[in-house]
Amino acid sequence: MIGFTVSPVRIEAFLDPRLSRWMWLVKWFLAIPHYIVLFFLWIAFSFVTVVAFFAILFTGRYPRSLFGFNVGVMRWNWRVAYYAHAALGTDRYPPFTLAEVPDYPAHFDVAYPERLSRGLVLVKWWLLAIPQYIVVGMFVGDWGWGWGGTDRWHGGGLVFFLSFVAVIILAFTGRYPVHLFDFLLGLARWVARVAAYAALMTDVYPPFRLDMGAQDSPPTQPRAPAGDFGP
Repeated sequence: MIGFTVSPVRIEAFLDPRLSRWMWLVKWFLAIPHYIVLFFLWIAFSFVTVVAFFAILFTGRYPRSLFGFNVGVMRWNWRVAYYAHAALGTDRYPPFTLAEVPDYPAHFDVAYPERLSRGLVLVKWWLLAIPQYIVVGMFVGDWGWGWGGTDRWHGGGLVFFLSFVAVIILAFTGRYPVHLFDFLLGLARWVARVAAYAALMTDVYPPFRLDMGAQDSPPTQPRAPAGDFGP
């Protein structure tokens, strides 16, 4: 039996039990300070990724300090996305930090790879990832959440549309549709795994599957062992 590969990328979020019916209308505005900070963080992320490219090419290793920084940027970005435009599943304002915040309802992590392929680094971020880019493009449209080095609005994809449907239902019923929330988390995991792969942070090819639900549980089928999560 062929088992599923466990992704080193871990993304989780927990739905606030008492979401405001109308706060989602202004969250994008309240998040503007984060967007400004993230603009500069993603510029730094791009430079760090270039440095990491050459480090992997010549040594087969991603410098741990640089890896931790880039994980932190993606973690920060996920918290802001979850609050302001992707799922909108919490009313709690995101913290201004690269570090993990255990009591915040959105979490992101990537297992640090001790070794990376020096050959794959030449092709995985563009050639091998092309099928994934096509799929992710349908999920996020031109709204990249910052995964592609930007966090500005151009247009919407499936994630934006479904998030809008969810908050409209919330506005009229006072309840966020849980099944829709689980599906949105599955889409977010797919996007995050592709982003980490394209950013050279893992050699594990992103699986073509949705792992839905608040918690990023490993597949129930036999699979390869995974290391501890954390930069």
